[in-house]
Amino acid sequence: MATRIILAEDDSVIRMDLKEELQRQGYLVVGEVGDGESAVNLTRELRPELVVMDIRMPEMDGITAAELLTREKLAPVVLLTAFSDEELIERARNAGVVHYVTKPWRSSDLKPAIEIALSRFGEFREMEGRVKDLEDHLATRKVVEKAKGVLMQKHGITEQEAFRRIQKASMNNRKSMKDVAEAILLAEELHA
Repeated sequence: MATRIILAEDDSVIRMDLKEELQRQGYLVVGEVGDGESAVNLTRELRPELVVMDIRMPEMDGITAAELLTREKLAPVVLLTAFSDEELIERARNAGVVHYVTKPWRSSDLKPAIEIALSRFGEFREMEGRVKDLEDHLATRKVVEKAKGVLMQKHGITEQEAFRRIQKASMNNRKSMKDVAEAILLAEELHA
């Protein structure tokens, strides 16, 4: 299935040429706009895999739009720029832009930039998922530790036995250990 792209370029001739080239390379251009604000709104609506965007556009420049798209984790952005000054590069980096192509662009520059941007964004999403899993695991561990403490104190049992009770209740009730531990803590709070 072709990668879905939104194209944001205020120069309609460049936009048309770029669209034709992207389609020739096998990409699917699902939307075209001429300013950054429209690019953000269309990306929110269509959820493409990538946004190719000019830096200098009316309403909202490409870097500001890229920053919003990155913050909302909607799609990676490849910026097009005729400028390569340090300030713009630094702003783009801070905005989370994954790659950029200088104008006048060459056909041979587009595919590598797009594929690298897609790959980096995928890696970022995967890493984000791992971090979330670790945070969830840590939160579960903390609440289970507290619940074990309550059971040990209340019933005069060992830590291992308290853990076994939580584990057994989890299996018997088809609830996560975190849910069981939270229920133990809630019950303790209500009886305190």
